[in-house]
Amino acid sequence: MSGALLEARGLRKSFGALRASDGIDFDVLEGETHAVIGPNGAGKTTFISQLSGDLRPDAGSIRFSGEDVTALRAPARSRMGFARSFQITSIYREFTALENVALAVQAHAGHSFRFWKPARSERALRDPARAILDEVGLGARAEVIAANLAHGEQRQLEVAMALATKPRLLLLDEPVAGMGNDETQRMVTFLASLKGRQTIILVEHDMDAVFSLADRISVLVYGRIIATGSPQEIRVNAEVRRAYLGEDA
Repeated sequence: MSGALLEARGLRKSFGALRASDGIDFDVLEGETHAVIGPNGAGKTTFISQLSGDLRPDAGSIRFSGEDVTALRAPARSRMGFARSFQITSIYREFTALENVALAVQAHAGHSFRFWKPARSERALRDPARAILDEVGLGARAEVIAANLAHGEQRQLEVAMALATKPRLLLLDEPVAGMGNDETQRMVTFLASLKGRQTIILVEHDMDAVFSLADRISVLVYGRIIATGSPQEIRVNAEVRRAYLGEDA
């Protein structure tokens, strides 16, 4: 597709007899929020892991900004502008929210996470970290130990850490998983504020979040994308309704 920031072609990945990715073609445009939905076991996490470089496909190719990145592992893709959040929150629980984000700022500057002490005190790291926390709605919680944050706040913190690396492509794996209604709405409102200025691939089970955020939606079933289109096109697609959303969706 012309103008695509990322293009995947013919991705295949098997685990023994299980074909988790079965010839997937996928594009995401610059500035687009492209959601990937599907039932449990559809292969969504396997697919997103191939895009991020955490898992290498058995066949197919992935291009990012026109460059073939199929053979690159996750750290190399991160340096190119990939950032990923996971289904299970991945934060430094013993550090404050501010220290977590400062570490991400530090890593983006090319320094190892091992040298965390300067991140606790260096203004050049703490100031941008605090600005990002303000942006995601955690400014007032900056000095709270991450382990003491509510679950929804921890998910917000993980997104803040991803944004601190100034990614060109943000891969979000179920960002509202386990959240209550109020937490979910805050996260959706924040992600909506990124539309048009941040390219996002969103893997999510919450259909209200998906349909309110996505510019396009791809439906993955048994390792194959059965439909891609606008939220309205996906809503009325008969095959999607049968395979995933249900006849009464």
